[in-house]
Amino acid sequence: MMLEQSGDGRQDEVETGKSVGVDAVFEAAAALKGHIVETPCLFSRTLSRICGCDVWVKFENLQFTASFKERGALNKLRALPASARARGVVAMSAGNHAQGVAYHAGRLGIGATIVMPEGTPFTKIEHTENLGATVVLKGKTLAESQAEAERLAAECGTVFIPPYDDAEVIAGQGTIAIEMLKSVPDLDMLLVPIGGGGLVSGVATAAKALKPDIEVVGIQVAAFPTMVQALRGLPVHVGTDTIAEGIAVKNVGKLTLAIVRRLVDDILVVDDSEVERAIALFLSVEKTVSEGAGAVGLAALLQYPERFKGRKVGLVLSGGNIDPRLLAQVIMRQLVREGRVVAVKVGVPDQPGSLGRIATLVGEAGGNIIEALHQRLFTATNAKAAELQLTIECRSAAHSQQVLSSLRDSGFMVRIVADVPLGTDQEGQETAAR
Repeated sequence: MMLEQSGDGRQDEVETGKSVGVDAVFEAAAALKGHIVETPCLFSRTLSRICGCDVWVKFENLQFTASFKERGALNKLRALPASARARGVVAMSAGNHAQGVAYHAGRLGIGATIVMPEGTPFTKIEHTENLGATVVLKGKTLAESQAEAERLAAECGTVFIPPYDDAEVIAGQGTIAIEMLKSVPDLDMLLVPIGGGGLVSGVATAAKALKPDIEVVGIQVAAFPTMVQALRGLPVHVGTDTIAEGIAVKNVGKLTLAIVRRLVDDILVVDDSEVERAIALFLSVEKTVSEGAGAVGLAALLQYPERFKGRKVGLVLSGGNIDPRLLAQVIMRQLVREGRVVAVKVGVPDQPGSLGRIATLVGEAGGNIIEALHQRLFTATNAKAAELQLTIECRSAAHSQQVLSSLRDSGFMVRIVADVPLGTDQEGQETAAR
């Protein structure tokens, strides 16, 4: 999806009263050195083979709080005068920004209050509190939580730390581009997640100054294409949920919108299914955990392979904070896509030994039954028959076909009930090291 830009963006920046230049990003890089992790930017041989281009991954999930958000949070906090530090800070976030502010405020001896939506998972609340911040649960949405955070800041005289629409925050995030181009100077393009726009604004500011011909491509998810909508002057229309909740932002920033309009070359929108696949690939290929927002760059390579064919591409893996239960579900769903886990219904005579015979056939063929449901009543078979619903684990899509063939060859009627066709994602089986 190419950008359809209106205007040159300068007026928007004038209205905000701020701008971000590359000098601010270099100043942030010098100030943050030694206080954040200079994460590696590494070539992935296997992802390159799968995607048809040369892929380097910037592992921001290796920050202490497992997210790039530390960079902007610390850069904003370190710029505060002593009087403001003494009063403390307040922020709004449901996750990564909260932990970045809490961690570095604690390190600097600054009191921090974080307003989180009432439905925030307890683990995120606990992590934020363990980093020394006071958590206030207020509002059903992030917008309501932000309103409460701004009210508290005004009432208590504390400083509000924005998650993205702030010059110091943007400059801090831009330090990622400096590190990437230092490690790999000949990159052709950078793929950067977009929520409110702070990360891509900082990265584009630094990257375009250092290498004017580099292409900066932002990535959004289909449920929240708000930056694209804002650039086109369209009303905001978003979905209800996405696995990439870290970039599920309804309102983009004024400052970030102006920078994106001026410096970002393209924005691609990816589907949640490709984000799931990307999370699973990061785990199986790179042996690293990515949250949904962190995997959208790889998802774009998978969804639009012709767009990147033969190019040297840098991906920002922006964070690794994903709920373990969700990660487990993503892994199992990927095994289904690869045909390594299949669900089938098998018609059997309702008589002793039938279940044992089927289990023996599956086992002899090398399959592993991980779930079984024996149904006599709710089935279309005749009254003298039963139906087994089996979930079977196999070595590959080809192996699953062999297991099912062994049942059919023995006279059993087998019907596949999984929604995903077997073998549609063979690339996902790539597990070689870089």
